[in-house]
Amino acid sequence: MRYQSLVAALSLGSAALALHDQFPINIAGETGARPLDVINSNSGHLNSISSNEQWSFDEYPPENVTGNLIFNTVHSLLQHWPNTRHRNGHNIVPGVIPIGTLLYHGTNGSHMIPSEPEWTAMDPEHAIFFSRGNGSGWLLTLAATRPLKVLYFDGSSAVKILEGTMDIQDIIAWGEPRPERFFDERERIDALCTWGKEFGIDGFARMEMSFEVMLCDFTAGVEVVSFVHLTLPRDDQSFPFSTSLDPNTLIRTFEGLHSGLWHNRYPGDSRIVLDLTGLISLYDTALAPSLISVRAGLERPDHRVLGISSDDISQVMRKLLEVITRPQPAGSGIDWKTLIHVIVDRYADRLELTQYLLNVSSSDPEELLEQAKLAQTQLRVMLTPYLLHSTAIPSADTLGIYSSQWASPIFSLCARTHTSQITNLKPLMTSSELLLLKAVEDATKEICRVTTKMWAVGVMSGLDTLFPVELNGDLDVTQIMDDWRQDIQKLMSWLDWSVLIKCRPACGPEEICFLSAWPINAPRPEGPFPSPRNSQSLMNSPEAQYVTDRVGQPRYPAVPAEDWGLPQPRCIRRLQPYGFD
Repeated sequence: MRYQSLVAALSLGSAALALHDQFPINIAGETGARPLDVINSNSGHLNSISSNEQWSFDEYPPENVTGNLIFNTVHSLLQHWPNTRHRNGHNIVPGVIPIGTLLYHGTNGSHMIPSEPEWTAMDPEHAIFFSRGNGSGWLLTLAATRPLKVLYFDGSSAVKILEGTMDIQDIIAWGEPRPERFFDERERIDALCTWGKEFGIDGFARMEMSFEVMLCDFTAGVEVVSFVHLTLPRDDQSFPFSTSLDPNTLIRTFEGLHSGLWHNRYPGDSRIVLDLTGLISLYDTALAPSLISVRAGLERPDHRVLGISSDDISQVMRKLLEVITRPQPAGSGIDWKTLIHVIVDRYADRLELTQYLLNVSSSDPEELLEQAKLAQTQLRVMLTPYLLHSTAIPSADTLGIYSSQWASPIFSLCARTHTSQITNLKPLMTSSELLLLKAVEDATKEICRVTTKMWAVGVMSGLDTLFPVELNGDLDVTQIMDDWRQDIQKLMSWLDWSVLIKCRPACGPEEICFLSAWPINAPRPEGPFPSPRNSQSLMNSPEAQYVTDRVGQPRYPAVPAEDWGLPQPRCIRRLQPYGFD
């Protein structure tokens, strides 16, 4: 049976669900059994599946849907790897830093507790990166004496580049994105802390080489653990930047970056506890509709908040004030972080394996048939919890619209299982939780639509040994494999889960998997740099597009522009020479 005919039959079957209230399907040993009734009887907590709700295999996600983006960015919160891959953040999330958590502040000469807002690191290696000087430096270690109230900006939100990493925090600091002020860190931290003081906000969490907290008051909610004078390699770096790479400077740089890599994957940096009931996402099309047209036609790495309308900025700020001033606790009690991770855990490896099985280059019909059967088995494995015993597989020569609607209840059960019960809690959910619910529903529906369609085609093609079907003609396994390959690629591109981005083959014991990162690989202009304190003169230089941190950095190896735009994983050494380029 031709693949196109099977898909057409599946589509007709899906449409049948929307046209009739009941569809009796006879199966062995039973009369007039209805799959919809079986679904409800097998699980009393599932909401009834409306026969008027379409579960069409050809109903692709709308062009401007952002549920996949919200799902993906929420799953990526406080993880270094995905926020290095997609630098421009779109979320503001309230959180707390628990009692006893250590924060680190490095200086190159001052032995004074800061009396104004300053930057602290979550890891000492990151702070020591700033303890530069003539063979020594100071490291201040603080401990939280009460929960510290913070706002977290996702993405590489402490990276000083023009491309949009600081758009969201600029809205809070200055009322609009100000890309020309990307290097005005002193003014930015002062403005953020001045704004946050009224609401009891202690700091702002961001990601640079590793995670940091812009701490507003070094005398509130923290106490000194130690303030020590360290022996460090001599470092004479200053503006303009050195043209050489001192080995000790490179070691300190790598170890600062390496500390960020500890938080590459889920759960990320767990020392910052986020409250997803207060999530504010600029991918929320109801909150920021002006960004729909701004994103239109752009690839994910090019998404940014610059271009948001003034009305939407006002709406974002109103919601932010509502979140940070509301009484606690709020919401339904659902653990959204775990729910989203469970879904990624469930499907990521299996989708990856299925894609691998389909990427066969052989033209031998027998080899293709065996690969197709292996892929079919993986599809069935993914759908096993939803393969109802009552499922009736029509024969390959069955005519009429009922010949393929058998797969739609499997699709709907798969898509609704993770959310069917929690939808009852909608009255308790915050607006942020309703957004999260919709994102989970969007993601699971598309996963289940594609995998169920692929599996059903495999069944009707006689590829599934658990559901034998006699064919009435020759099997075009090449066409099936080609279409499956396209289906799985489109799904994985739409999901865009960074957990699937990895070094292949895996890195050796002296290596680490690495994405091009700031400041190591950021493109830089040739010629001298102006002082970072004078960002306006910096911006008046047409070729000055990228600069480094306020303390200055040496020149690091460059990478191709395309790898900077969407970094690709590669193995680098953990020992010198590192091989950053």
